[in-house]
Amino acid sequence: MKIHSARILAGFPEKNSSLYRRLGVPLGDPAAWIELDSRRIGLVRDLEMDRVRQAGHCDDVTSPPEHAPPAGLSADRETATAEAAVQILRSAKVERVVADRSLPFIFAWHLQQAEIDVQYDAELGVLDRRIKTRSEIDSLSKAQGTTEDVMKWICQTISKCDVGSDGVLMHEGEAMTSERVRSMVAFEFLKRNFTMSHGAIIATAPLVADCHHSGSGPLHTGCPIIVDLFPRDESTRYWGDCTRTVVHGKVSDQVRDMHAAVREAKAACTEMLRVGNTADAVHKAGENVLIKHGYKVSRGKLTDGPSIQHGTGHGIGLDLHEPILLDHGGGEVLENEVFTIEPGLYGRECGGVRIEDMLVVTHDGPKNLNSLPDALTWD
Repeated sequence: MKIHSARILAGFPEKNSSLYRRLGVPLGDPAAWIELDSRRIGLVRDLEMDRVRQAGHCDDVTSPPEHAPPAGLSADRETATAEAAVQILRSAKVERVVADRSLPFIFAWHLQQAEIDVQYDAELGVLDRRIKTRSEIDSLSKAQGTTEDVMKWICQTISKCDVGSDGVLMHEGEAMTSERVRSMVAFEFLKRNFTMSHGAIIATAPLVADCHHSGSGPLHTGCPIIVDLFPRDESTRYWGDCTRTVVHGKVSDQVRDMHAAVREAKAACTEMLRVGNTADAVHKAGENVLIKHGYKVSRGKLTDGPSIQHGTGHGIGLDLHEPILLDHGGGEVLENEVFTIEPGLYGRECGGVRIEDMLVVTHDGPKNLNSLPDALTWD
């Protein structure tokens, strides 16, 4: 009897969050998840079978040696996993399989050689991850809470720095640089079992005109410093993501105006983050506020004065950046999605201002997972 419904995800669960979510274990070896009608099969290395069974996400857990082709399995582990996946599907007389965007070509190639038609589903591994479970929201809330704890500590530390004769911030007798601050926060996160595999942004003028520049060199009094922290909780694999802007010493009128405009834009975006609204509308609500205050859009082109450089935010979960984007053309927002909202302004001469919170879309409106103030000074 032919099984007409089959789906596959494959790769390395440690790197592929959609596959990890279905197996429940972040394996460093190749693996596959196969759904035959309503039966979910985990195909993993024999040494990992018990761990995957204990996770309880699959109906059956098996390994490549149990599904060797007539000529035997390849000695290459990834090839062997692809060969075994083909044998599972052949045994069920599957002629067509649906795959997600992350299917490695080695699996697609072996399926094609077996004359199994591979079709692409743009929502497979995306839609289910967009809509977060209660447990996932709790994990994100925990991650954001820890991120805020470290954010508060480092912003207060920057604010209390001494000042050298050249205006450079000094901490415990040494210059405060972007690199030093990143090292300090990395150590604080490690003490909490969080890691910073993507680093952190500690950026000031002029490099901050590139809104994703990680920052380099000494920090100065009177100049806004964007602190963007995005660590992963190693106990859950969910991410925090929070940005605040701190100024040591006197805040200029220009920076104060930029900050007020960014706060207003964030409030406008937050108000629009509701079930049924589009991500496009959420983004435009904040962008229009900034434009109203006289700031221009300059995406892809750095400017001396403050300008708008990027979209409003992104989904977040097992990956730091997940679909969908809060940006032009973004689709409908769904209940229980989790997004960052992070409007900003950037320029070579003025420096940059960005504020970022993490919010859950609920039936009753947006719920902010942040409680940290978004002031410029942290004394």
